[in-house]
Amino acid sequence: MEVFQGGNTQKVYQMPKLPKRTWRLIAIGIAAVIVIWIGSTTFYTVQEQEQAAILTFGKYTATQEKSGLHFKLPSPIQRVVKVPANLTQKLHIGYREDSGGKVTPVESEALMITGDENIVSADAVIEWKVANIRDYLYNIDDPEQFLRNSASAAIRSVMGATKLDYAITEGKTVIQTDVKKKLEEIQEKYGTGIQIIDLKFQDIEPPEGQVQTAFKEVTNAREEKNTKINQAQKYVNDRLPKARGEAQALIEQAEAQKKSRILNAQGDVAQFNAVYNEYAKNPEVTADRLVLETLEQILPNAKVIVTDGSGDTVNYLPLDSFLKNSGAKTTTPSGTTTQPNAAQGGAGQ
Repeated sequence: MEVFQGGNTQKVYQMPKLPKRTWRLIAIGIAAVIVIWIGSTTFYTVQEQEQAAILTFGKYTATQEKSGLHFKLPSPIQRVVKVPANLTQKLHIGYREDSGGKVTPVESEALMITGDENIVSADAVIEWKVANIRDYLYNIDDPEQFLRNSASAAIRSVMGATKLDYAITEGKTVIQTDVKKKLEEIQEKYGTGIQIIDLKFQDIEPPEGQVQTAFKEVTNAREEKNTKINQAQKYVNDRLPKARGEAQALIEQAEAQKKSRILNAQGDVAQFNAVYNEYAKNPEVTADRLVLETLEQILPNAKVIVTDGSGDTVNYLPLDSFLKNSGAKTTTPSGTTTQPNAAQGGAGQ
């Protein structure tokens, strides 16, 4: 369409007139887009390892801890910020580890000075999780970087008060406990909403080179020393009970011998008293009996000679020879009677 204005002719374009049906379709399309947009900003899903912070006009108002599908007011009235609060995360200090397991040292974090002014390399891994979403989102700008810096500060603080020799040997567990405690104090002081689950040192050792080699030799010597001490203690534990048992056996044997000698002595005293009582009643008979008993003991095989004791000539009856050469029956000590043979019988007659 052409319009004349001030002697000039200008072309003016007008929108073509559309049918009412077309306008109705356009309106329906716009309404559908609005409904889809509202629906997409009204419903949200929370995974099992997540928690959601609900922001109303940009201000924190609530936390949704349950997993599943939830409803909120459409954006921009309310929006949701999801945080993996139920997931335990790891932070490496002194090195980085990629998804493929490749480890890359970070010396700026690992190297530090000990209390005796030596250099040590300490690598640690920290396990942590979000305990308070509100503090985690609004009290610190970069939570992970803050945690890294505070962990490095805690490690350097404890290492700075520890001697190198103690740190690389038996002090590792104590240092881990002290660093974890100090790191928890930092998180609580600044209200980061981060919970420290665990802290473990991977390596605490001198820097690579001659220093590390020398300290390894010292460590090996100390381990060998502890091994020798343990072996010696094992020998002591093995020998000491045996020695105590042997000593106890000797004591018991001595006690038994002591009791035996006491009882024997008491028996001898009782026997002596009995003999003495009989001796007191009839000294001569008792004296003769003691003499005869003594002779029986010291002269068990002596020949017995019977004399009459009169005259100068000793007359005796050789009973043993007579019994051997006679043809009479003899009675053996066992009580049996033996007969003489023919030769013996003739001689006896």
